[in-house]
Order: sequence, then structure tokens, then C-alpha cells
Amino acid sequence: MSALEHLPEIDNGLLRFLTCGSVDDGKSTLIGRLLFDSKTILADTLNAMEKTSARRGMTAVDLSLLTDGLQAEREQGITIDVAYRYFSTGTRKYIIADAPGHEQYTRNMVTAASTANLAIILVDARKGMLNQTRRHSTLAHLLGIPHLLVAINKMDLVDYDQATYENIKAEYLKFAHKMGLKDVRFIPLSALSGDMVVERGERMPWYEGPTLINILETAPAAHTERPEAFRFPVQFVCRPQDSANPELHDYRGFMGRVESGEIAVGDAVTVLPNGLSSRVKAIEIGGQKIERAIHEQSVTLLLDDEIDTSRGDMIVKSAEAPEAVKQIDANVCWMSETPMSPARTYLIRHTSREVKAKIAKIDYRLDINTMEHEPVDTLAMNDIARLTLKLAQPIFADPYRSNRATGAFIIIDESTNNTVGAGMIV
Repeated sequence: MSALEHLPEIDNGLLRFLTCGSVDDGKSTLIGRLLFDSKTILADTLNAMEKTSARRGMTAVDLSLLTDGLQAEREQGITIDVAYRYFSTGTRKYIIADAPGHEQYTRNMVTAASTANLAIILVDARKGMLNQTRRHSTLAHLLGIPHLLVAINKMDLVDYDQATYENIKAEYLKFAHKMGLKDVRFIPLSALSGDMVVERGERMPWYEGPTLINILETAPAAHTERPEAFRFPVQFVCRPQDSANPELHDYRGFMGRVESGEIAVGDAVTVLPNGLSSRVKAIEIGGQKIERAIHEQSVTLLLDDEIDTSRGDMIVKSAEAPEAVKQIDANVCWMSETPMSPARTYLIRHTSREVKAKIAKIDYRLDINTMEHEPVDTLAMNDIARLTLKLAQPIFADPYRSNRATGAFIIIDESTNNTVGAGMIV
């Protein structure tokens, strides 16, 4: 009987998680094993994997093929782009991001980590902690991922030795204490043979903790660990033009996504930036009226009063209004091959609002490997730095640590409309 059959039929909510580690630590194989043992691979996908594995001269199915989506990556045997996979069990749904381990692809990891609530840091049991282990852990911490799981992989290649596992765990705990990492868990496993992934196996009786799937099944979902303020960036104002239906003449719906918190009919709200207040008259989703909307639901809000509102405005609960700011300090990852120019004007897109911005100063560039602060005049691709930005109009922001949706923004090149940076408000 599969270990998954023992899990209760409940819904713990969607969990987005990230896997990261050095080259050949087994990230793609681990995800492949997770999907394979949880029986979420379609028959045609499995058939294609078997053929590709045979063509490579392998005697067993290469499970890493499930996530290494690009043909060039498969030929090199490494992961370059971020590969996303979706699966579900009887307990919850998952979105997995398999991020590249190379330092030159830091921007890809930043993209993958921006929505993750848990990160699996893979460590090769033969090699122990490497610089990339520290770098990925630092990035995960910087990007606000609240839960880290250190998976000490390839235990089959060290004869499932407990002392090897304990030594790596002790070394990582020293690093975690220095970095201020709070929620860190550890698990020994073998992605290749499947020990401690979905099934426990019989070769590590000394480990009494949960398997990987048990940890994932019970990990907190996003928005569930603390009360959050209601944030509703307006994406579109719906004014139906239907002369045959006079009831719609006065319809004015504000459409968008609940980025955090919840809202109910009758709640007092304030529209920013004009600061006018009203109450929620109705909430609609897919044309149907509902009494309450929660985080990550896309809905239409109707208010008691006619308030001049447009795309880029934000509706909040009157008692929970964020601060309007025209200057922000932020950690920024530069994503463009064209270096940052402090002399240029850029566009900041924060939720559904766009404003022009100038780089007031670059406080420092962060050396991810050493955590040293380095003075610089510009930023190159994959650099992470602390910046101060001056904005032409205010935005309604929260610190990234308290709200990842309203604490994040992207930087856009006005001339090309390309995304050149991603920022987290301090």
C-alpha cells in the first residue's frame, strides 16, 4: 500500500515550493521521484521518458526528465530555466519550481522563489555543505520564504550512514544560527532509490522523522500563518454598455484580485489614492454574488457610493490603510544584460500601478557568497543590491516581510518595455 493512501482526504490548500541546490545534487530527480511515487505521471509522459532514457543507454527511467523541460538542458544534463510542475494528492495541490543552481542564473531563482512558501535545499551527502548551499539558503531567506527544508540527498552513496547526516546537519545549523534562519528542518533521503521521499524504505531505521511527502502535506500554505491586511489593487473598472438592460446603467464594478486578507459585504473600505470611503455593497465572482472573498480570489467589488476609481488604485479596509510613499528602500535583483544606469528614468510596476522612478542611490551590492556589502556605481545582471528609489507618484506599499504581494515590484525599461529588475521593499 502506498504511503499516500494513509493520508486523510482533506484540503490543506495550495503549496508552492522551490527546489534548489548545486549541479548534480539531484533536484530534478527528486521531483521526478516525488511525482512518480505519488502516481501523478500520465502514461504517455512515462512512455516518453522510458524511450528517452533507453536512447541514452540507461537501464532505469531517468526521473529528472520530468522537470528538465528544455531539450538543450536535457542534452547537457543540467537545469537552466525554471521548470514548473503541478500535481495534487488527496490532501492538497502543489506547484513545484525547479530552479537552476548556477550563480549566473540567480535571476531565475529569484523569479521562482518570489511566490514559494517553502524551499527544499538539496545537499549531496558525499560533498556536504558547499558555497552554493549557503548562497541558495541566503537567497531563500532574503526573498522571504518562511520555511526551509534541508534534504540531504544521495544517502545511498554513503551507505545510509547516520553520522554523515548528523555532521552535515550540525554544520548547517551553525550557518542557520549566524544567518538568523528560524524555521529549518532536515531529512535524509535518496531520490534515486526513493527512500524517505514518499515511502520510508527500510535502509534508514535510525531516522524517525516524517518523510518528504508528509512534511509537504502538513506545511502551512501561504496567507495562513498570521492575520493579513486586506489589499485589493484595481485592475479594471467594469461599466457595462447594454441599452437593452436598464439595470446595468448604474453598474460600476471594480475588478481585481484579493492579494491578501479578506473582505465581506458591509465592510468599510477606503479607496487610495483619493482617500474616499464607502462600504462594500456586493461581491461577485463569475457573475455570481458571494458574501465574502479571501486571498488570491479574483472578484468584482461594488460599493455603496460612486467613487472615481481607475486601474492602479487600491481598495483597502478603512482601518488597515497602508502608507502612501514616494521614496522606497528595497533589495533589488538586476535581471537585464544591460547594466543599470542611475542617470536613467525607469518604470516601477507595483501591483496594478505604474509610476516613473529614479535611482536615488545604490547603498551597496550584496556578495551572496560572503554576505559582504560592496560599494558600486551600477548593477550588472544577477547582482543583488540595496537601493533607494524616488517615485514620481505615490504607491501604497507594505514591507515585503509582512506582505509579499504589496511589498514587491518590478522595474521596467521605458524604451523597450522589458523587465530589467525585481525588488522587495524594506
